[in-house]
Amino acid sequence: MIGYLIRRVFQAIIVIIGVCAITFILYHLFPGGATSEARIILGPRATPPQIALFLSQNGLNKPIWTQFFILVGHVFTFNLGYSYKLNEPVATIVLQKLPKTVLLLGLSTLLTVIIAIPLGIFQVLRRNRPSDYALTTLSFIFYATPTFFLGIVLIQVFAIHWHLFPPEAPQSASVGQILGDWRALVLPVFTLAAVYIAGFSRYMRSSMMEALTEDYVRTARAKGLSTRRVNYVHALRNALIPIITLLGLTLPAIVSGALITESVFNYPGMGLAFFNAAINNDFPLLIGTVVVAAMATVVGSLLADILYAVLDPRIRYV
Repeated sequence: MIGYLIRRVFQAIIVIIGVCAITFILYHLFPGGATSEARIILGPRATPPQIALFLSQNGLNKPIWTQFFILVGHVFTFNLGYSYKLNEPVATIVLQKLPKTVLLLGLSTLLTVIIAIPLGIFQVLRRNRPSDYALTTLSFIFYATPTFFLGIVLIQVFAIHWHLFPPEAPQSASVGQILGDWRALVLPVFTLAAVYIAGFSRYMRSSMMEALTEDYVRTARAKGLSTRRVNYVHALRNALIPIITLLGLTLPAIVSGALITESVFNYPGMGLAFFNAAINNDFPLLIGTVVVAAMATVVGSLLADILYAVLDPRIRYV
């Protein structure tokens, strides 16, 4: 296991460098390059000497490869640059916003798992019945619904029409205060979770149906074990393995969904920070949030692989 973890950490480093390279290339494809960034930051009245000084102070006048290696070195020391629009280091902004996004992602993922797994099992146990068909139809509807549209509909129905929940997410500065305003969290969390509940329940249904056809399930039934024990002890544990895979692979999509959800509900997390940075041409903050999202994706994939061995004793990493 230790050897496997070392290899995965090395692979994670390669992935992060690759993300830095792609982000770096896209940044330099921006019309005007570093000079345009300097003009955006310094203002339209900036003189050529002021622009040249800005480029020199930020290493933007150095050869392209030198700039890339400087960027990689800064990323691995968590020096993500300076946001001139917000007049703060990017690392400070990330440390302020990241816990809030982690909270939103954690709650929505937890809600997804809590609802989707029992829902998928229920559909298997009542497959080809009206309830199964009805839940399948609802799953397809939610799965096909764009996140931003679902969020707007929920605001219109539950906030404006029925006045059950606030239309805006909590605006508190700390995670504890955000949790204290739980009513304002309901709509953002459900908006982010609804699409993935639909997808996860369908995968859980297929995985559970496949598990119930395996030889070990027939053997357990032949031994006289109860239906409940066969379904929830023997079949369920093996049916969860593909769900763990899906959870690890879906993490990037959940992160991107958080960007849209935070923008719709004005939730003060990483997604909203990225959205505002894109509008304001805040390139250092854009690069910093992309790199942090890539790191989170790599960590999520690693955790999913580790959970394989927990759920299935036959899986061993060497």
